[in-house]
Amino acid sequence: MKRTMILDMVDKVGEEVWLKGWVHNRRDMGKLAFIDMRDRSGLAQVVFVPAELDDTSKDLVGNLRPEFCIAVRGIVNKRGAKQINETLPTGTVEVLAKELVILNESKTPPFGLEDTAGINEELRLKYRYLDLRSPRMLKNLILRDNVNRFFREYLHAQGFIEVETPILTKGTPEGAREFLVPSRLHEGQFYVLPQSPQQFKQLLMVGGVEKYFQIARCFRDEDQRGDRQPEFTQLDMEMSFVEREDVMQLVESMMIELVKAVAPEKRIQQVPFPRLSYAESMEKYGNDKPDLREDKNDPNLLAFCWVIDFPFFEKTDEGGWTFSHNPFSAPKPEHMPWLMEKTNVGEILTTQYDIVLNGFEAGGGSIRNHQPEALQKVFEVLGFGNEEIQSQFGHMIEAFGFGAPPHGGIAPGIDRIVMILANEPNIREVIPIPKTGDARDMMMGAPSPVSEKALEDAHISIRKPK
Repeated sequence: MKRTMILDMVDKVGEEVWLKGWVHNRRDMGKLAFIDMRDRSGLAQVVFVPAELDDTSKDLVGNLRPEFCIAVRGIVNKRGAKQINETLPTGTVEVLAKELVILNESKTPPFGLEDTAGINEELRLKYRYLDLRSPRMLKNLILRDNVNRFFREYLHAQGFIEVETPILTKGTPEGAREFLVPSRLHEGQFYVLPQSPQQFKQLLMVGGVEKYFQIARCFRDEDQRGDRQPEFTQLDMEMSFVEREDVMQLVESMMIELVKAVAPEKRIQQVPFPRLSYAESMEKYGNDKPDLREDKNDPNLLAFCWVIDFPFFEKTDEGGWTFSHNPFSAPKPEHMPWLMEKTNVGEILTTQYDIVLNGFEAGGGSIRNHQPEALQKVFEVLGFGNEEIQSQFGHMIEAFGFGAPPHGGIAPGIDRIVMILANEPNIREVIPIPKTGDARDMMMGAPSPVSEKALEDAHISIRKPK
């Protein structure tokens, strides 16, 4: 007989069903035994009456414990009026068991699974496969899936093409520290894991893709905090033949529709989203990601805003210039002459635009420098010599010499967006298998040593600390 999901049994009164899932809890009342049985869709009350069971099943009922994985064949019956549980979608029915199969026994879990929010986080992450059985964590996974599905459907409807870009790539100085991957075949040389698909998505624009997106995995070897992880996920997007307004309008419309589709209980405080210059945001709020909510105690209030007109360059401690966001941004059109002449460097504003949600940077992007001469000037301002520019970024400058179109994009952070929609305190609560605050995978035991043979194959020797 085909399995029935627990939520679907409400429409099968009088029918025989096979339920498969886990024992949520059990209650014994004399000769009768009751269990709440759980699958992904919900809870079912199952009644075991000795006279209704075969001999094998009778013997098994007494062995049932929480989190045993079981299958139950039985008849769906309506509950009596006094037994109805109005708090459950399945509270009007129960299953009279005819047959019980124990698919796998379970040890006693190290913590209760009904609500794991107050459990020690390292313990939860060590047993993440149990933590995910809790209703809150399952709800977060479903929300994340709904967000991803919405983005895919929305962008496909807008003519975007989903394109995967490489995970093993070339190391370039773009701001964050990169994870290194040694090459076995090319001794002494390394790949890196991408901080973002930034260069690839721009090269796709050179390739004529015009509208690209992917739900991209990104990697940064940075110190951790609540809204950061060594690996994270962003909705990476790039478009050809657009100006700043085109990108911002598309993203703003998409975010409004996202909230309607996946979190209709939420309310967006202001539409269109307010816009602040970087200077205005710093002057009024002391940061470039202001929390504009009128009532910060309202869990369903969403305050989006845009922050624009960022400085392109900023001074470093050594007295030179660095970029404020990324080196591939274009300056505002009226400041392009300053870039080309390398004058008034500190006054050049970029086409960067950040979308902010409830005090978090939810995404950032810009219109790009698509002319090779302009990109060359950026690296010169940063103090790179011509040889270094060619070594690190020559592939980009060369590609832009083949009729690169004007283009721009953005990369909303999926982890942060889901975190805010789920009213969670950090992104670890909405990532299926995250790292701890100090970048460890407690469940898998990573990072971990590797064998001498593996090190030898990768041409690596470990230098002992002094």
